[in-house]
Amino acid sequence: MRPNIDINVDVGEGVNNEKQLMPYVSSCNIACGGHAGDLETMQTVVKLAKQYRVKIGAHPSFPDKVNFGRQIMEISKARLFKSIREQINSLILVLRGENARLQHIKPHGALYNLAIIDASIAAVIIEAIKSMSLPIKLYAPYNSVIAELAANENIPVVFEAFADRNYNDDITLVSRKESNAIISDSDEMFNHVYKMIKQQKVKTITGAEVKMIANTFCVHGDNPNAVDLIKDLKEKLKQFNITIK
Repeated sequence: MRPNIDINVDVGEGVNNEKQLMPYVSSCNIACGGHAGDLETMQTVVKLAKQYRVKIGAHPSFPDKVNFGRQIMEISKARLFKSIREQINSLILVLRGENARLQHIKPHGALYNLAIIDASIAAVIIEAIKSMSLPIKLYAPYNSVIAELAANENIPVVFEAFADRNYNDDITLVSRKESNAIISDSDEMFNHVYKMIKQQKVKTITGAEVKMIANTFCVHGDNPNAVDLIKDLKEKLKQFNITIK
């Protein structure tokens, strides 16, 4: 049986490469006002996603455009809950206008990374998803706190790994402050992803091989080579009878 995987991309973040990305991905995560994006950019990206039959997700973050959502904010749980709800609802408003549906939620940046290990932050995101009263999936890492909490609340979890990021031994992402955080070579990216698909293992920066289950793989849309990297990855996976859908 041929394995199927999903390739997702973060979009609506001001790079304006969505038209080039959409033909090569199967789902997208649309910035909805927290770290980037507004109603106009959301509408533009939703139209493109519909055109290319790409599944649509919300990409909420800490409400911090100055730092692009990549720094932990000192914020009350109540205010964070309100912000996440407002971000998701703003995208839902656009989706209704375009007769499209929300398939999943994927937190962004520091919010995503914190929810992997912090139960209180993960719980805020889970409560925000539950408050939507919609059948929404969560994109989250394997063996993370937020994935466990979601499963306990009967929220379907799609395990995510990063095609363009290196991992530490505890399967957290290597900090962007480090020179080896980002994978920018096409062959290296393919080998990285293929090992996770076929062996359910990721090779860390120390050379260790650690268990990793993933059904969706992310390439960051703000990666300068995102379009070429995703195109090459899709073509190479196809050569090994791995379908993107």
